[in-house]
Amino acid sequence: MIPLYAQERDYSQYNVLAVDDIPINLLLVQKMLARYNFTLRTAVNGQQALDEVAKQKPDLILLDLMMPEIDGFEVIRRLKENPETADINIVILSALNSNEDIVKGFSLGANDFIMKPIIMERLLTCVTTQFQLIEAKNK
Repeated sequence: MIPLYAQERDYSQYNVLAVDDIPINLLLVQKMLARYNFTLRTAVNGQQALDEVAKQKPDLILLDLMMPEIDGFEVIRRLKENPETADINIVILSALNSNEDIVKGFSLGANDFIMKPIIMERLLTCVTTQFQLIEAKNK
């Protein structure tokens, strides 16, 4: 169940980038988040994600870890080492769920970690919490 404060909020000012090399996963995330008014862009690999960030900096990135060529860990590393993108909130969405993977994601700078298969309520709560953190940081 999504908290009432999250259901009643206007998220239209936020820009979210979802990154996954499996198109059905992107569609699933889009459908889960359809009730919110924010702009949702997608990328199908790490390089495309970095290119999208360069075009328009998102407020939040929902990032898969296991992708060909540039994996999610490398995307996080590159974003966090760049002063222009270091403050972007990143939530990992991954089937990788070992303690080492979780710790590595957080140590690189991820803000949260959601294991696949994605539970809709967990994703919605996580996304709205990230928006609240962004708002608090901007005050």
